[in-house]
Amino acid sequence: MAGPRKRALPPGRILIGPAGWSYSDWAGIVYPTPRTKDFHEATYLAQYFDAIEINTSFYQPLRPAIAEQWVERVAANPNFVFSAKIWKKFTHENDVTTEDERVVREGFTPLAQANRLGAVLLQFPHSFHRTPENLARLKNLADRFGDYPLVVEVRHSSWNDAEFYAMMAERGVGFCNVDQPLIGRAMPPSERATAPIGYIRLHGRRYDTWFSDDPMLPRHERYNYLYTEKELAPWAARIRRLASRTRTTFVIANNHFQGKSVVNALQLIYMLTGAPVHVPEPLRHHYPQVESIADAPALEPTLFPTIPK
Repeated sequence: MAGPRKRALPPGRILIGPAGWSYSDWAGIVYPTPRTKDFHEATYLAQYFDAIEINTSFYQPLRPAIAEQWVERVAANPNFVFSAKIWKKFTHENDVTTEDERVVREGFTPLAQANRLGAVLLQFPHSFHRTPENLARLKNLADRFGDYPLVVEVRHSSWNDAEFYAMMAERGVGFCNVDQPLIGRAMPPSERATAPIGYIRLHGRRYDTWFSDDPMLPRHERYNYLYTEKELAPWAARIRRLASRTRTTFVIANNHFQGKSVVNALQLIYMLTGAPVHVPEPLRHHYPQVESIADAPALEPTLFPTIPK
């Protein structure tokens, strides 16, 4: 089946943004309240970022009509592109069919045809260790979807191996460098490039909740982490070096609870450009640290911010 034509992007381009946008806990923190009748999260975020990672495509294939709407929603930003996770049935299960592939491709087509699909992420779980069987499975997926700008995220350090990286480079598949709690054999921080596309995902460092099986613990607690500027500084250096070896580098903040990913993404943009950044008005009332990097004063006083915990 013919796939989308790959998009030519300028050398060294860095795209920073959050993972996902549909979070109820962002109301009044990232997004304004009340909202206007025509408000849409993607349109709003595209004022501040040139990339967002689509999460919903991980849980089920995108509906083409919805993808077409998203293309229209971000039209005001000509530099904007999405990255999208592939359906977890391909990375977390084994019983995929040609029909499964067809519906995944059908959902990505509107984004690709509009030159708004910058990357497709194959996100594997920590339990996906390097074995001959799993390596063969990964190769099969890389070949099956090789007409997309593919990126692979593996979280277990058994994949930290020269043969694996060579296989990725041979197929032109990008490697996802991750920041995650370093528990057991977790993949350590890196700045590896195996393709013209570079990728970094920042998950936060909640050591106490990362592998928790407590049924009473809300799922969002895994991502309830705000990086300090000191913690971000080494990543800013890695991003610069990675971008020097790639055409396009995505930097996705996945520590999404209560908009912390938005704060850290804006801080990284400031660190890398040295230029003040456009800050969502509600955000500055909850995170005073964004005031020092904002490109304009607050519309309302922020003397007594309420900082989410």
